[in-house]
Amino acid sequence: MSTPSFLPFALPDIGEEEIAEVVDALRSGWVTTGPKTRQFEADFAAFIGGGVEAIAVNSATAGLHLALEAVGVGPGDEVIVPSYTFTATAEVVRYLGADPVFVDVDAATLNISPDAVRAAITPRTRAIVPVHFAGLACEMDEILEVARTHGLKVVEDAAHALPATYKGQKVGTLASDVTVFSFYANKTMTTGEGGMVVSRHADLIARCKVMRLHGISRDAFDRYVSKTPAWFYEVVAPGFKYNMPDTAAAMGIHQLRRLEGFARRREDMATRYDRELAGLPLHLPARPAQAGDRHAWHLYPVRLLPESGIGRDDFIVRMAEAGIGCSVHFIPLHRHPVWRDAYGLTPAQFPVADAAFAAEVTLPLYTRMTDEDQTRVIATVRTLLSA
Repeated sequence: MSTPSFLPFALPDIGEEEIAEVVDALRSGWVTTGPKTRQFEADFAAFIGGGVEAIAVNSATAGLHLALEAVGVGPGDEVIVPSYTFTATAEVVRYLGADPVFVDVDAATLNISPDAVRAAITPRTRAIVPVHFAGLACEMDEILEVARTHGLKVVEDAAHALPATYKGQKVGTLASDVTVFSFYANKTMTTGEGGMVVSRHADLIARCKVMRLHGISRDAFDRYVSKTPAWFYEVVAPGFKYNMPDTAAAMGIHQLRRLEGFARRREDMATRYDRELAGLPLHLPARPAQAGDRHAWHLYPVRLLPESGIGRDDFIVRMAEAGIGCSVHFIPLHRHPVWRDAYGLTPAQFPVADAAFAAEVTLPLYTRMTDEDQTRVIATVRTLLSA
């Protein structure tokens, strides 16, 4: 009997349509930002709806940087972020000379705690960056009310949250100032590297467009395809180099068309995990509080309990020995030297995030997994937790 092959933690789901579109971009001679990027932006804005405009960028990190710059974050400001997130959420604040202020998360959802946000506001606070952990929308009504009360900007880090909903509205159409999505290789859809900035605010979109490409006053695509002399431009701000190339956008055009199918498959897999892991000494991931809302299921994070009889690190090793890749989301930012040392952070300041980190394991969940792959994961988890 052959040994099953190793099941990696994540793999992108790339089809022949994406490959053909990328080939078409290569053959067109236009491989940087051009017609396919424009099509992808238009398609994405239509998919999100709600009157938003969409700006494609080369990463969600770039998008968050552009968004915070556009809403006016600058030196001396503070931006509230959860400790339970990837470092990109905080590092973009430092790009602008501002300080991230780290807060704890909700014990059930691992999303940013509105009460912790309220307690962290100072006269220097300029913005809040809620992170929709694993694909479950944050408690946005409370966060937006806090922002309105204190005159703060809200930039949603929706890297995990496509196509999540909150109280019947798609993430990206809520009353925040800007929302940023990720298309990294392991996300719910991918362009390899890439992201999208969406907003209803024309002034913020205009600023992001200028700053996306060196602060240049005119779109390079328009200049280069013009049939009349159009060489003149002005640099109106010290911008960045954050544009998405057409080769990446070509993938995105077809990934977006497949997104609903991807989302249904992820929901089905999460439901199966919920059903077949029920009763084990595990804290299973939270689901939306409101019936009918959609969890994007970018991740399936479980937490071991004291009665599990196995530590988190040993669990991951044993899963790997059984041929199954797992991960941890996240090592909280207060545990990383750059943030710990710069801001004097301690685990005691973040009891929920710290306890979650000690127990959290992310099981594989992606659309290229087969039913048989998921059966292997479930059987191995049950064996480890019933030994």
